[in-house]
Amino acid sequence: MNKVKEITSGKAKTMFTTSSEDQLIMEFRDDASAFDGKKRASLAGKGSINNQFNAFIMDYLKENGIKNHYIESLDSTHSLVHSLKMFPIECVIRNIATGSICRRLGTEDGLKLKTPLFEFFLKDDELGDPLINKNHIISFSWAEEHQINEMIEITYRVNELLSELFANAGMILVDFKLEFGLRGEEILLGDEFTPDGCRLWDSVTHEKLDKDRFRQDLGDVIESYHLVADRLGIDIKVD
Repeated sequence: MNKVKEITSGKAKTMFTTSSEDQLIMEFRDDASAFDGKKRASLAGKGSINNQFNAFIMDYLKENGIKNHYIESLDSTHSLVHSLKMFPIECVIRNIATGSICRRLGTEDGLKLKTPLFEFFLKDDELGDPLINKNHIISFSWAEEHQINEMIEITYRVNELLSELFANAGMILVDFKLEFGLRGEEILLGDEFTPDGCRLWDSVTHEKLDKDRFRQDLGDVIESYHLVADRLGIDIKVD
């Protein structure tokens, strides 16, 4: 399968059409960004790690009943995926309070939440991905109520599956975001699941192993991504 035309280029991924009308190629680049693109860098090997990490997670989720857009890896930085009509919203679950929610609510950083906290955000970089609720989504016709409920249900199930997966590998899944889209009338998990879009801490030391290392200038970003992959048994290959 070959690239035909670039259709979108985000902070760290580029999407291309293919000769198949309902399939796209997703390229993971080495670019890193934070704070709505205000901080940028290129981290050698990041695209390769994230592509293979995402493939592992998507396969794992699919094996456990979570339908998603991932089809197969084409090489170290490219994957073939189903074309989806994406919902313009992000589904976020927090197991521990850190990051933006602490700034927003004045909450203690590192507070373990009594139950996982679900939030919706509008996917709009220029607006800073504002917090929204179910009523916003319905009123602006971003999704139907039954679709909203299904995305919430799937997100909680993903949290259960991945919290256990990471716990067994000596890590805490602190929080993460998911994006969904439609393939026909069916809702599929889209986009990616990588250390770029979640927070992972060491279970014992609470050392940060995710993109917070880039956000907070902690260093060893790629080394930490490799460590997470190694703990999960992912053999990262470079072409």
